Amino acid sequence: MTIRVTVWNEFQHEKKADHAAAQIYPNGIHSTIADFLNAAGFQAGTATLDEPEHGLTQEVLDNTDVLLWWGHMAHGKVEDAIVDRVQARVLAGMGLIVLHSGHFSKIFKRMMGTSGNLKWREANDKERIWVIEPAHPIAEGLGEYFEIPAEEMYGERFDIATPDELVFVSWFTGGEVFRSGCCWYRGSGKVFYFRPGHETYPTYHQKEVQQVIINGVKWAYTKPAYVSQVVNVPEFMK
Repeated sequence: MTIRVTVWNEFQHEKKADHAAAQIYPNGIHSTIADFLNAAGFQAGTATLDEPEHGLTQEVLDNTDVLLWWGHMAHGKVEDAIVDRVQARVLAGMGLIVLHSGHFSKIFKRMMGTSGNLKWREANDKERIWVIEPAHPIAEGLGEYFEIPAEEMYGERFDIATPDELVFVSWFTGGEVFRSGCCWYRGSGKVFYFRPGHETYPTYHQKEVQQVIINGVKWAYTKPAYVSQVVNVPEFMK
């Protein structure tokens, strides 16, 4: 079965011709990600903030196995009704991968029950991403670590729910560390947060980053399964 993926991006920075993101991702971050996911054998489409219902109609979500989310400057513009819709699909089994500054998105904070706060610095830091769970499916094909030559720094403390599984930890040239690859189980769905991806750096063109996202989609995919319900059982089952 082909895994159906929707890549959601607020698609605001890239629309400004004088913005660095427009030069690095001329068709938007979402298109770059969808392109390499399609090349990897997934069925990947896109959705953006300015589309009706932010591109996330019930029909789109019902036909999405894994949703990727990138946002930065327009978190507050996402309608709460759409967040409710996405959350319901995650709890019912849709995978959710939140990228970079999506840590402040409504849907990620909803799934975490926390603020998503962290330290940050945009100063061309080198990021070394250490693989601390090499047997995890999301780490498949990676070495002991990989480096991103220039990225925005995120530092602890990262205000998130304690990860059920921690796959990556990042170190930056300023000395900071960060939990950069975190997994959670929510209802019948899975959530993966992956840190790299500031819009002014070509991070999503790097093969190791693409490999992590490809692996993340495979991990986050859940085959249709029984979803538990709260029911009154009048007598013991015999």
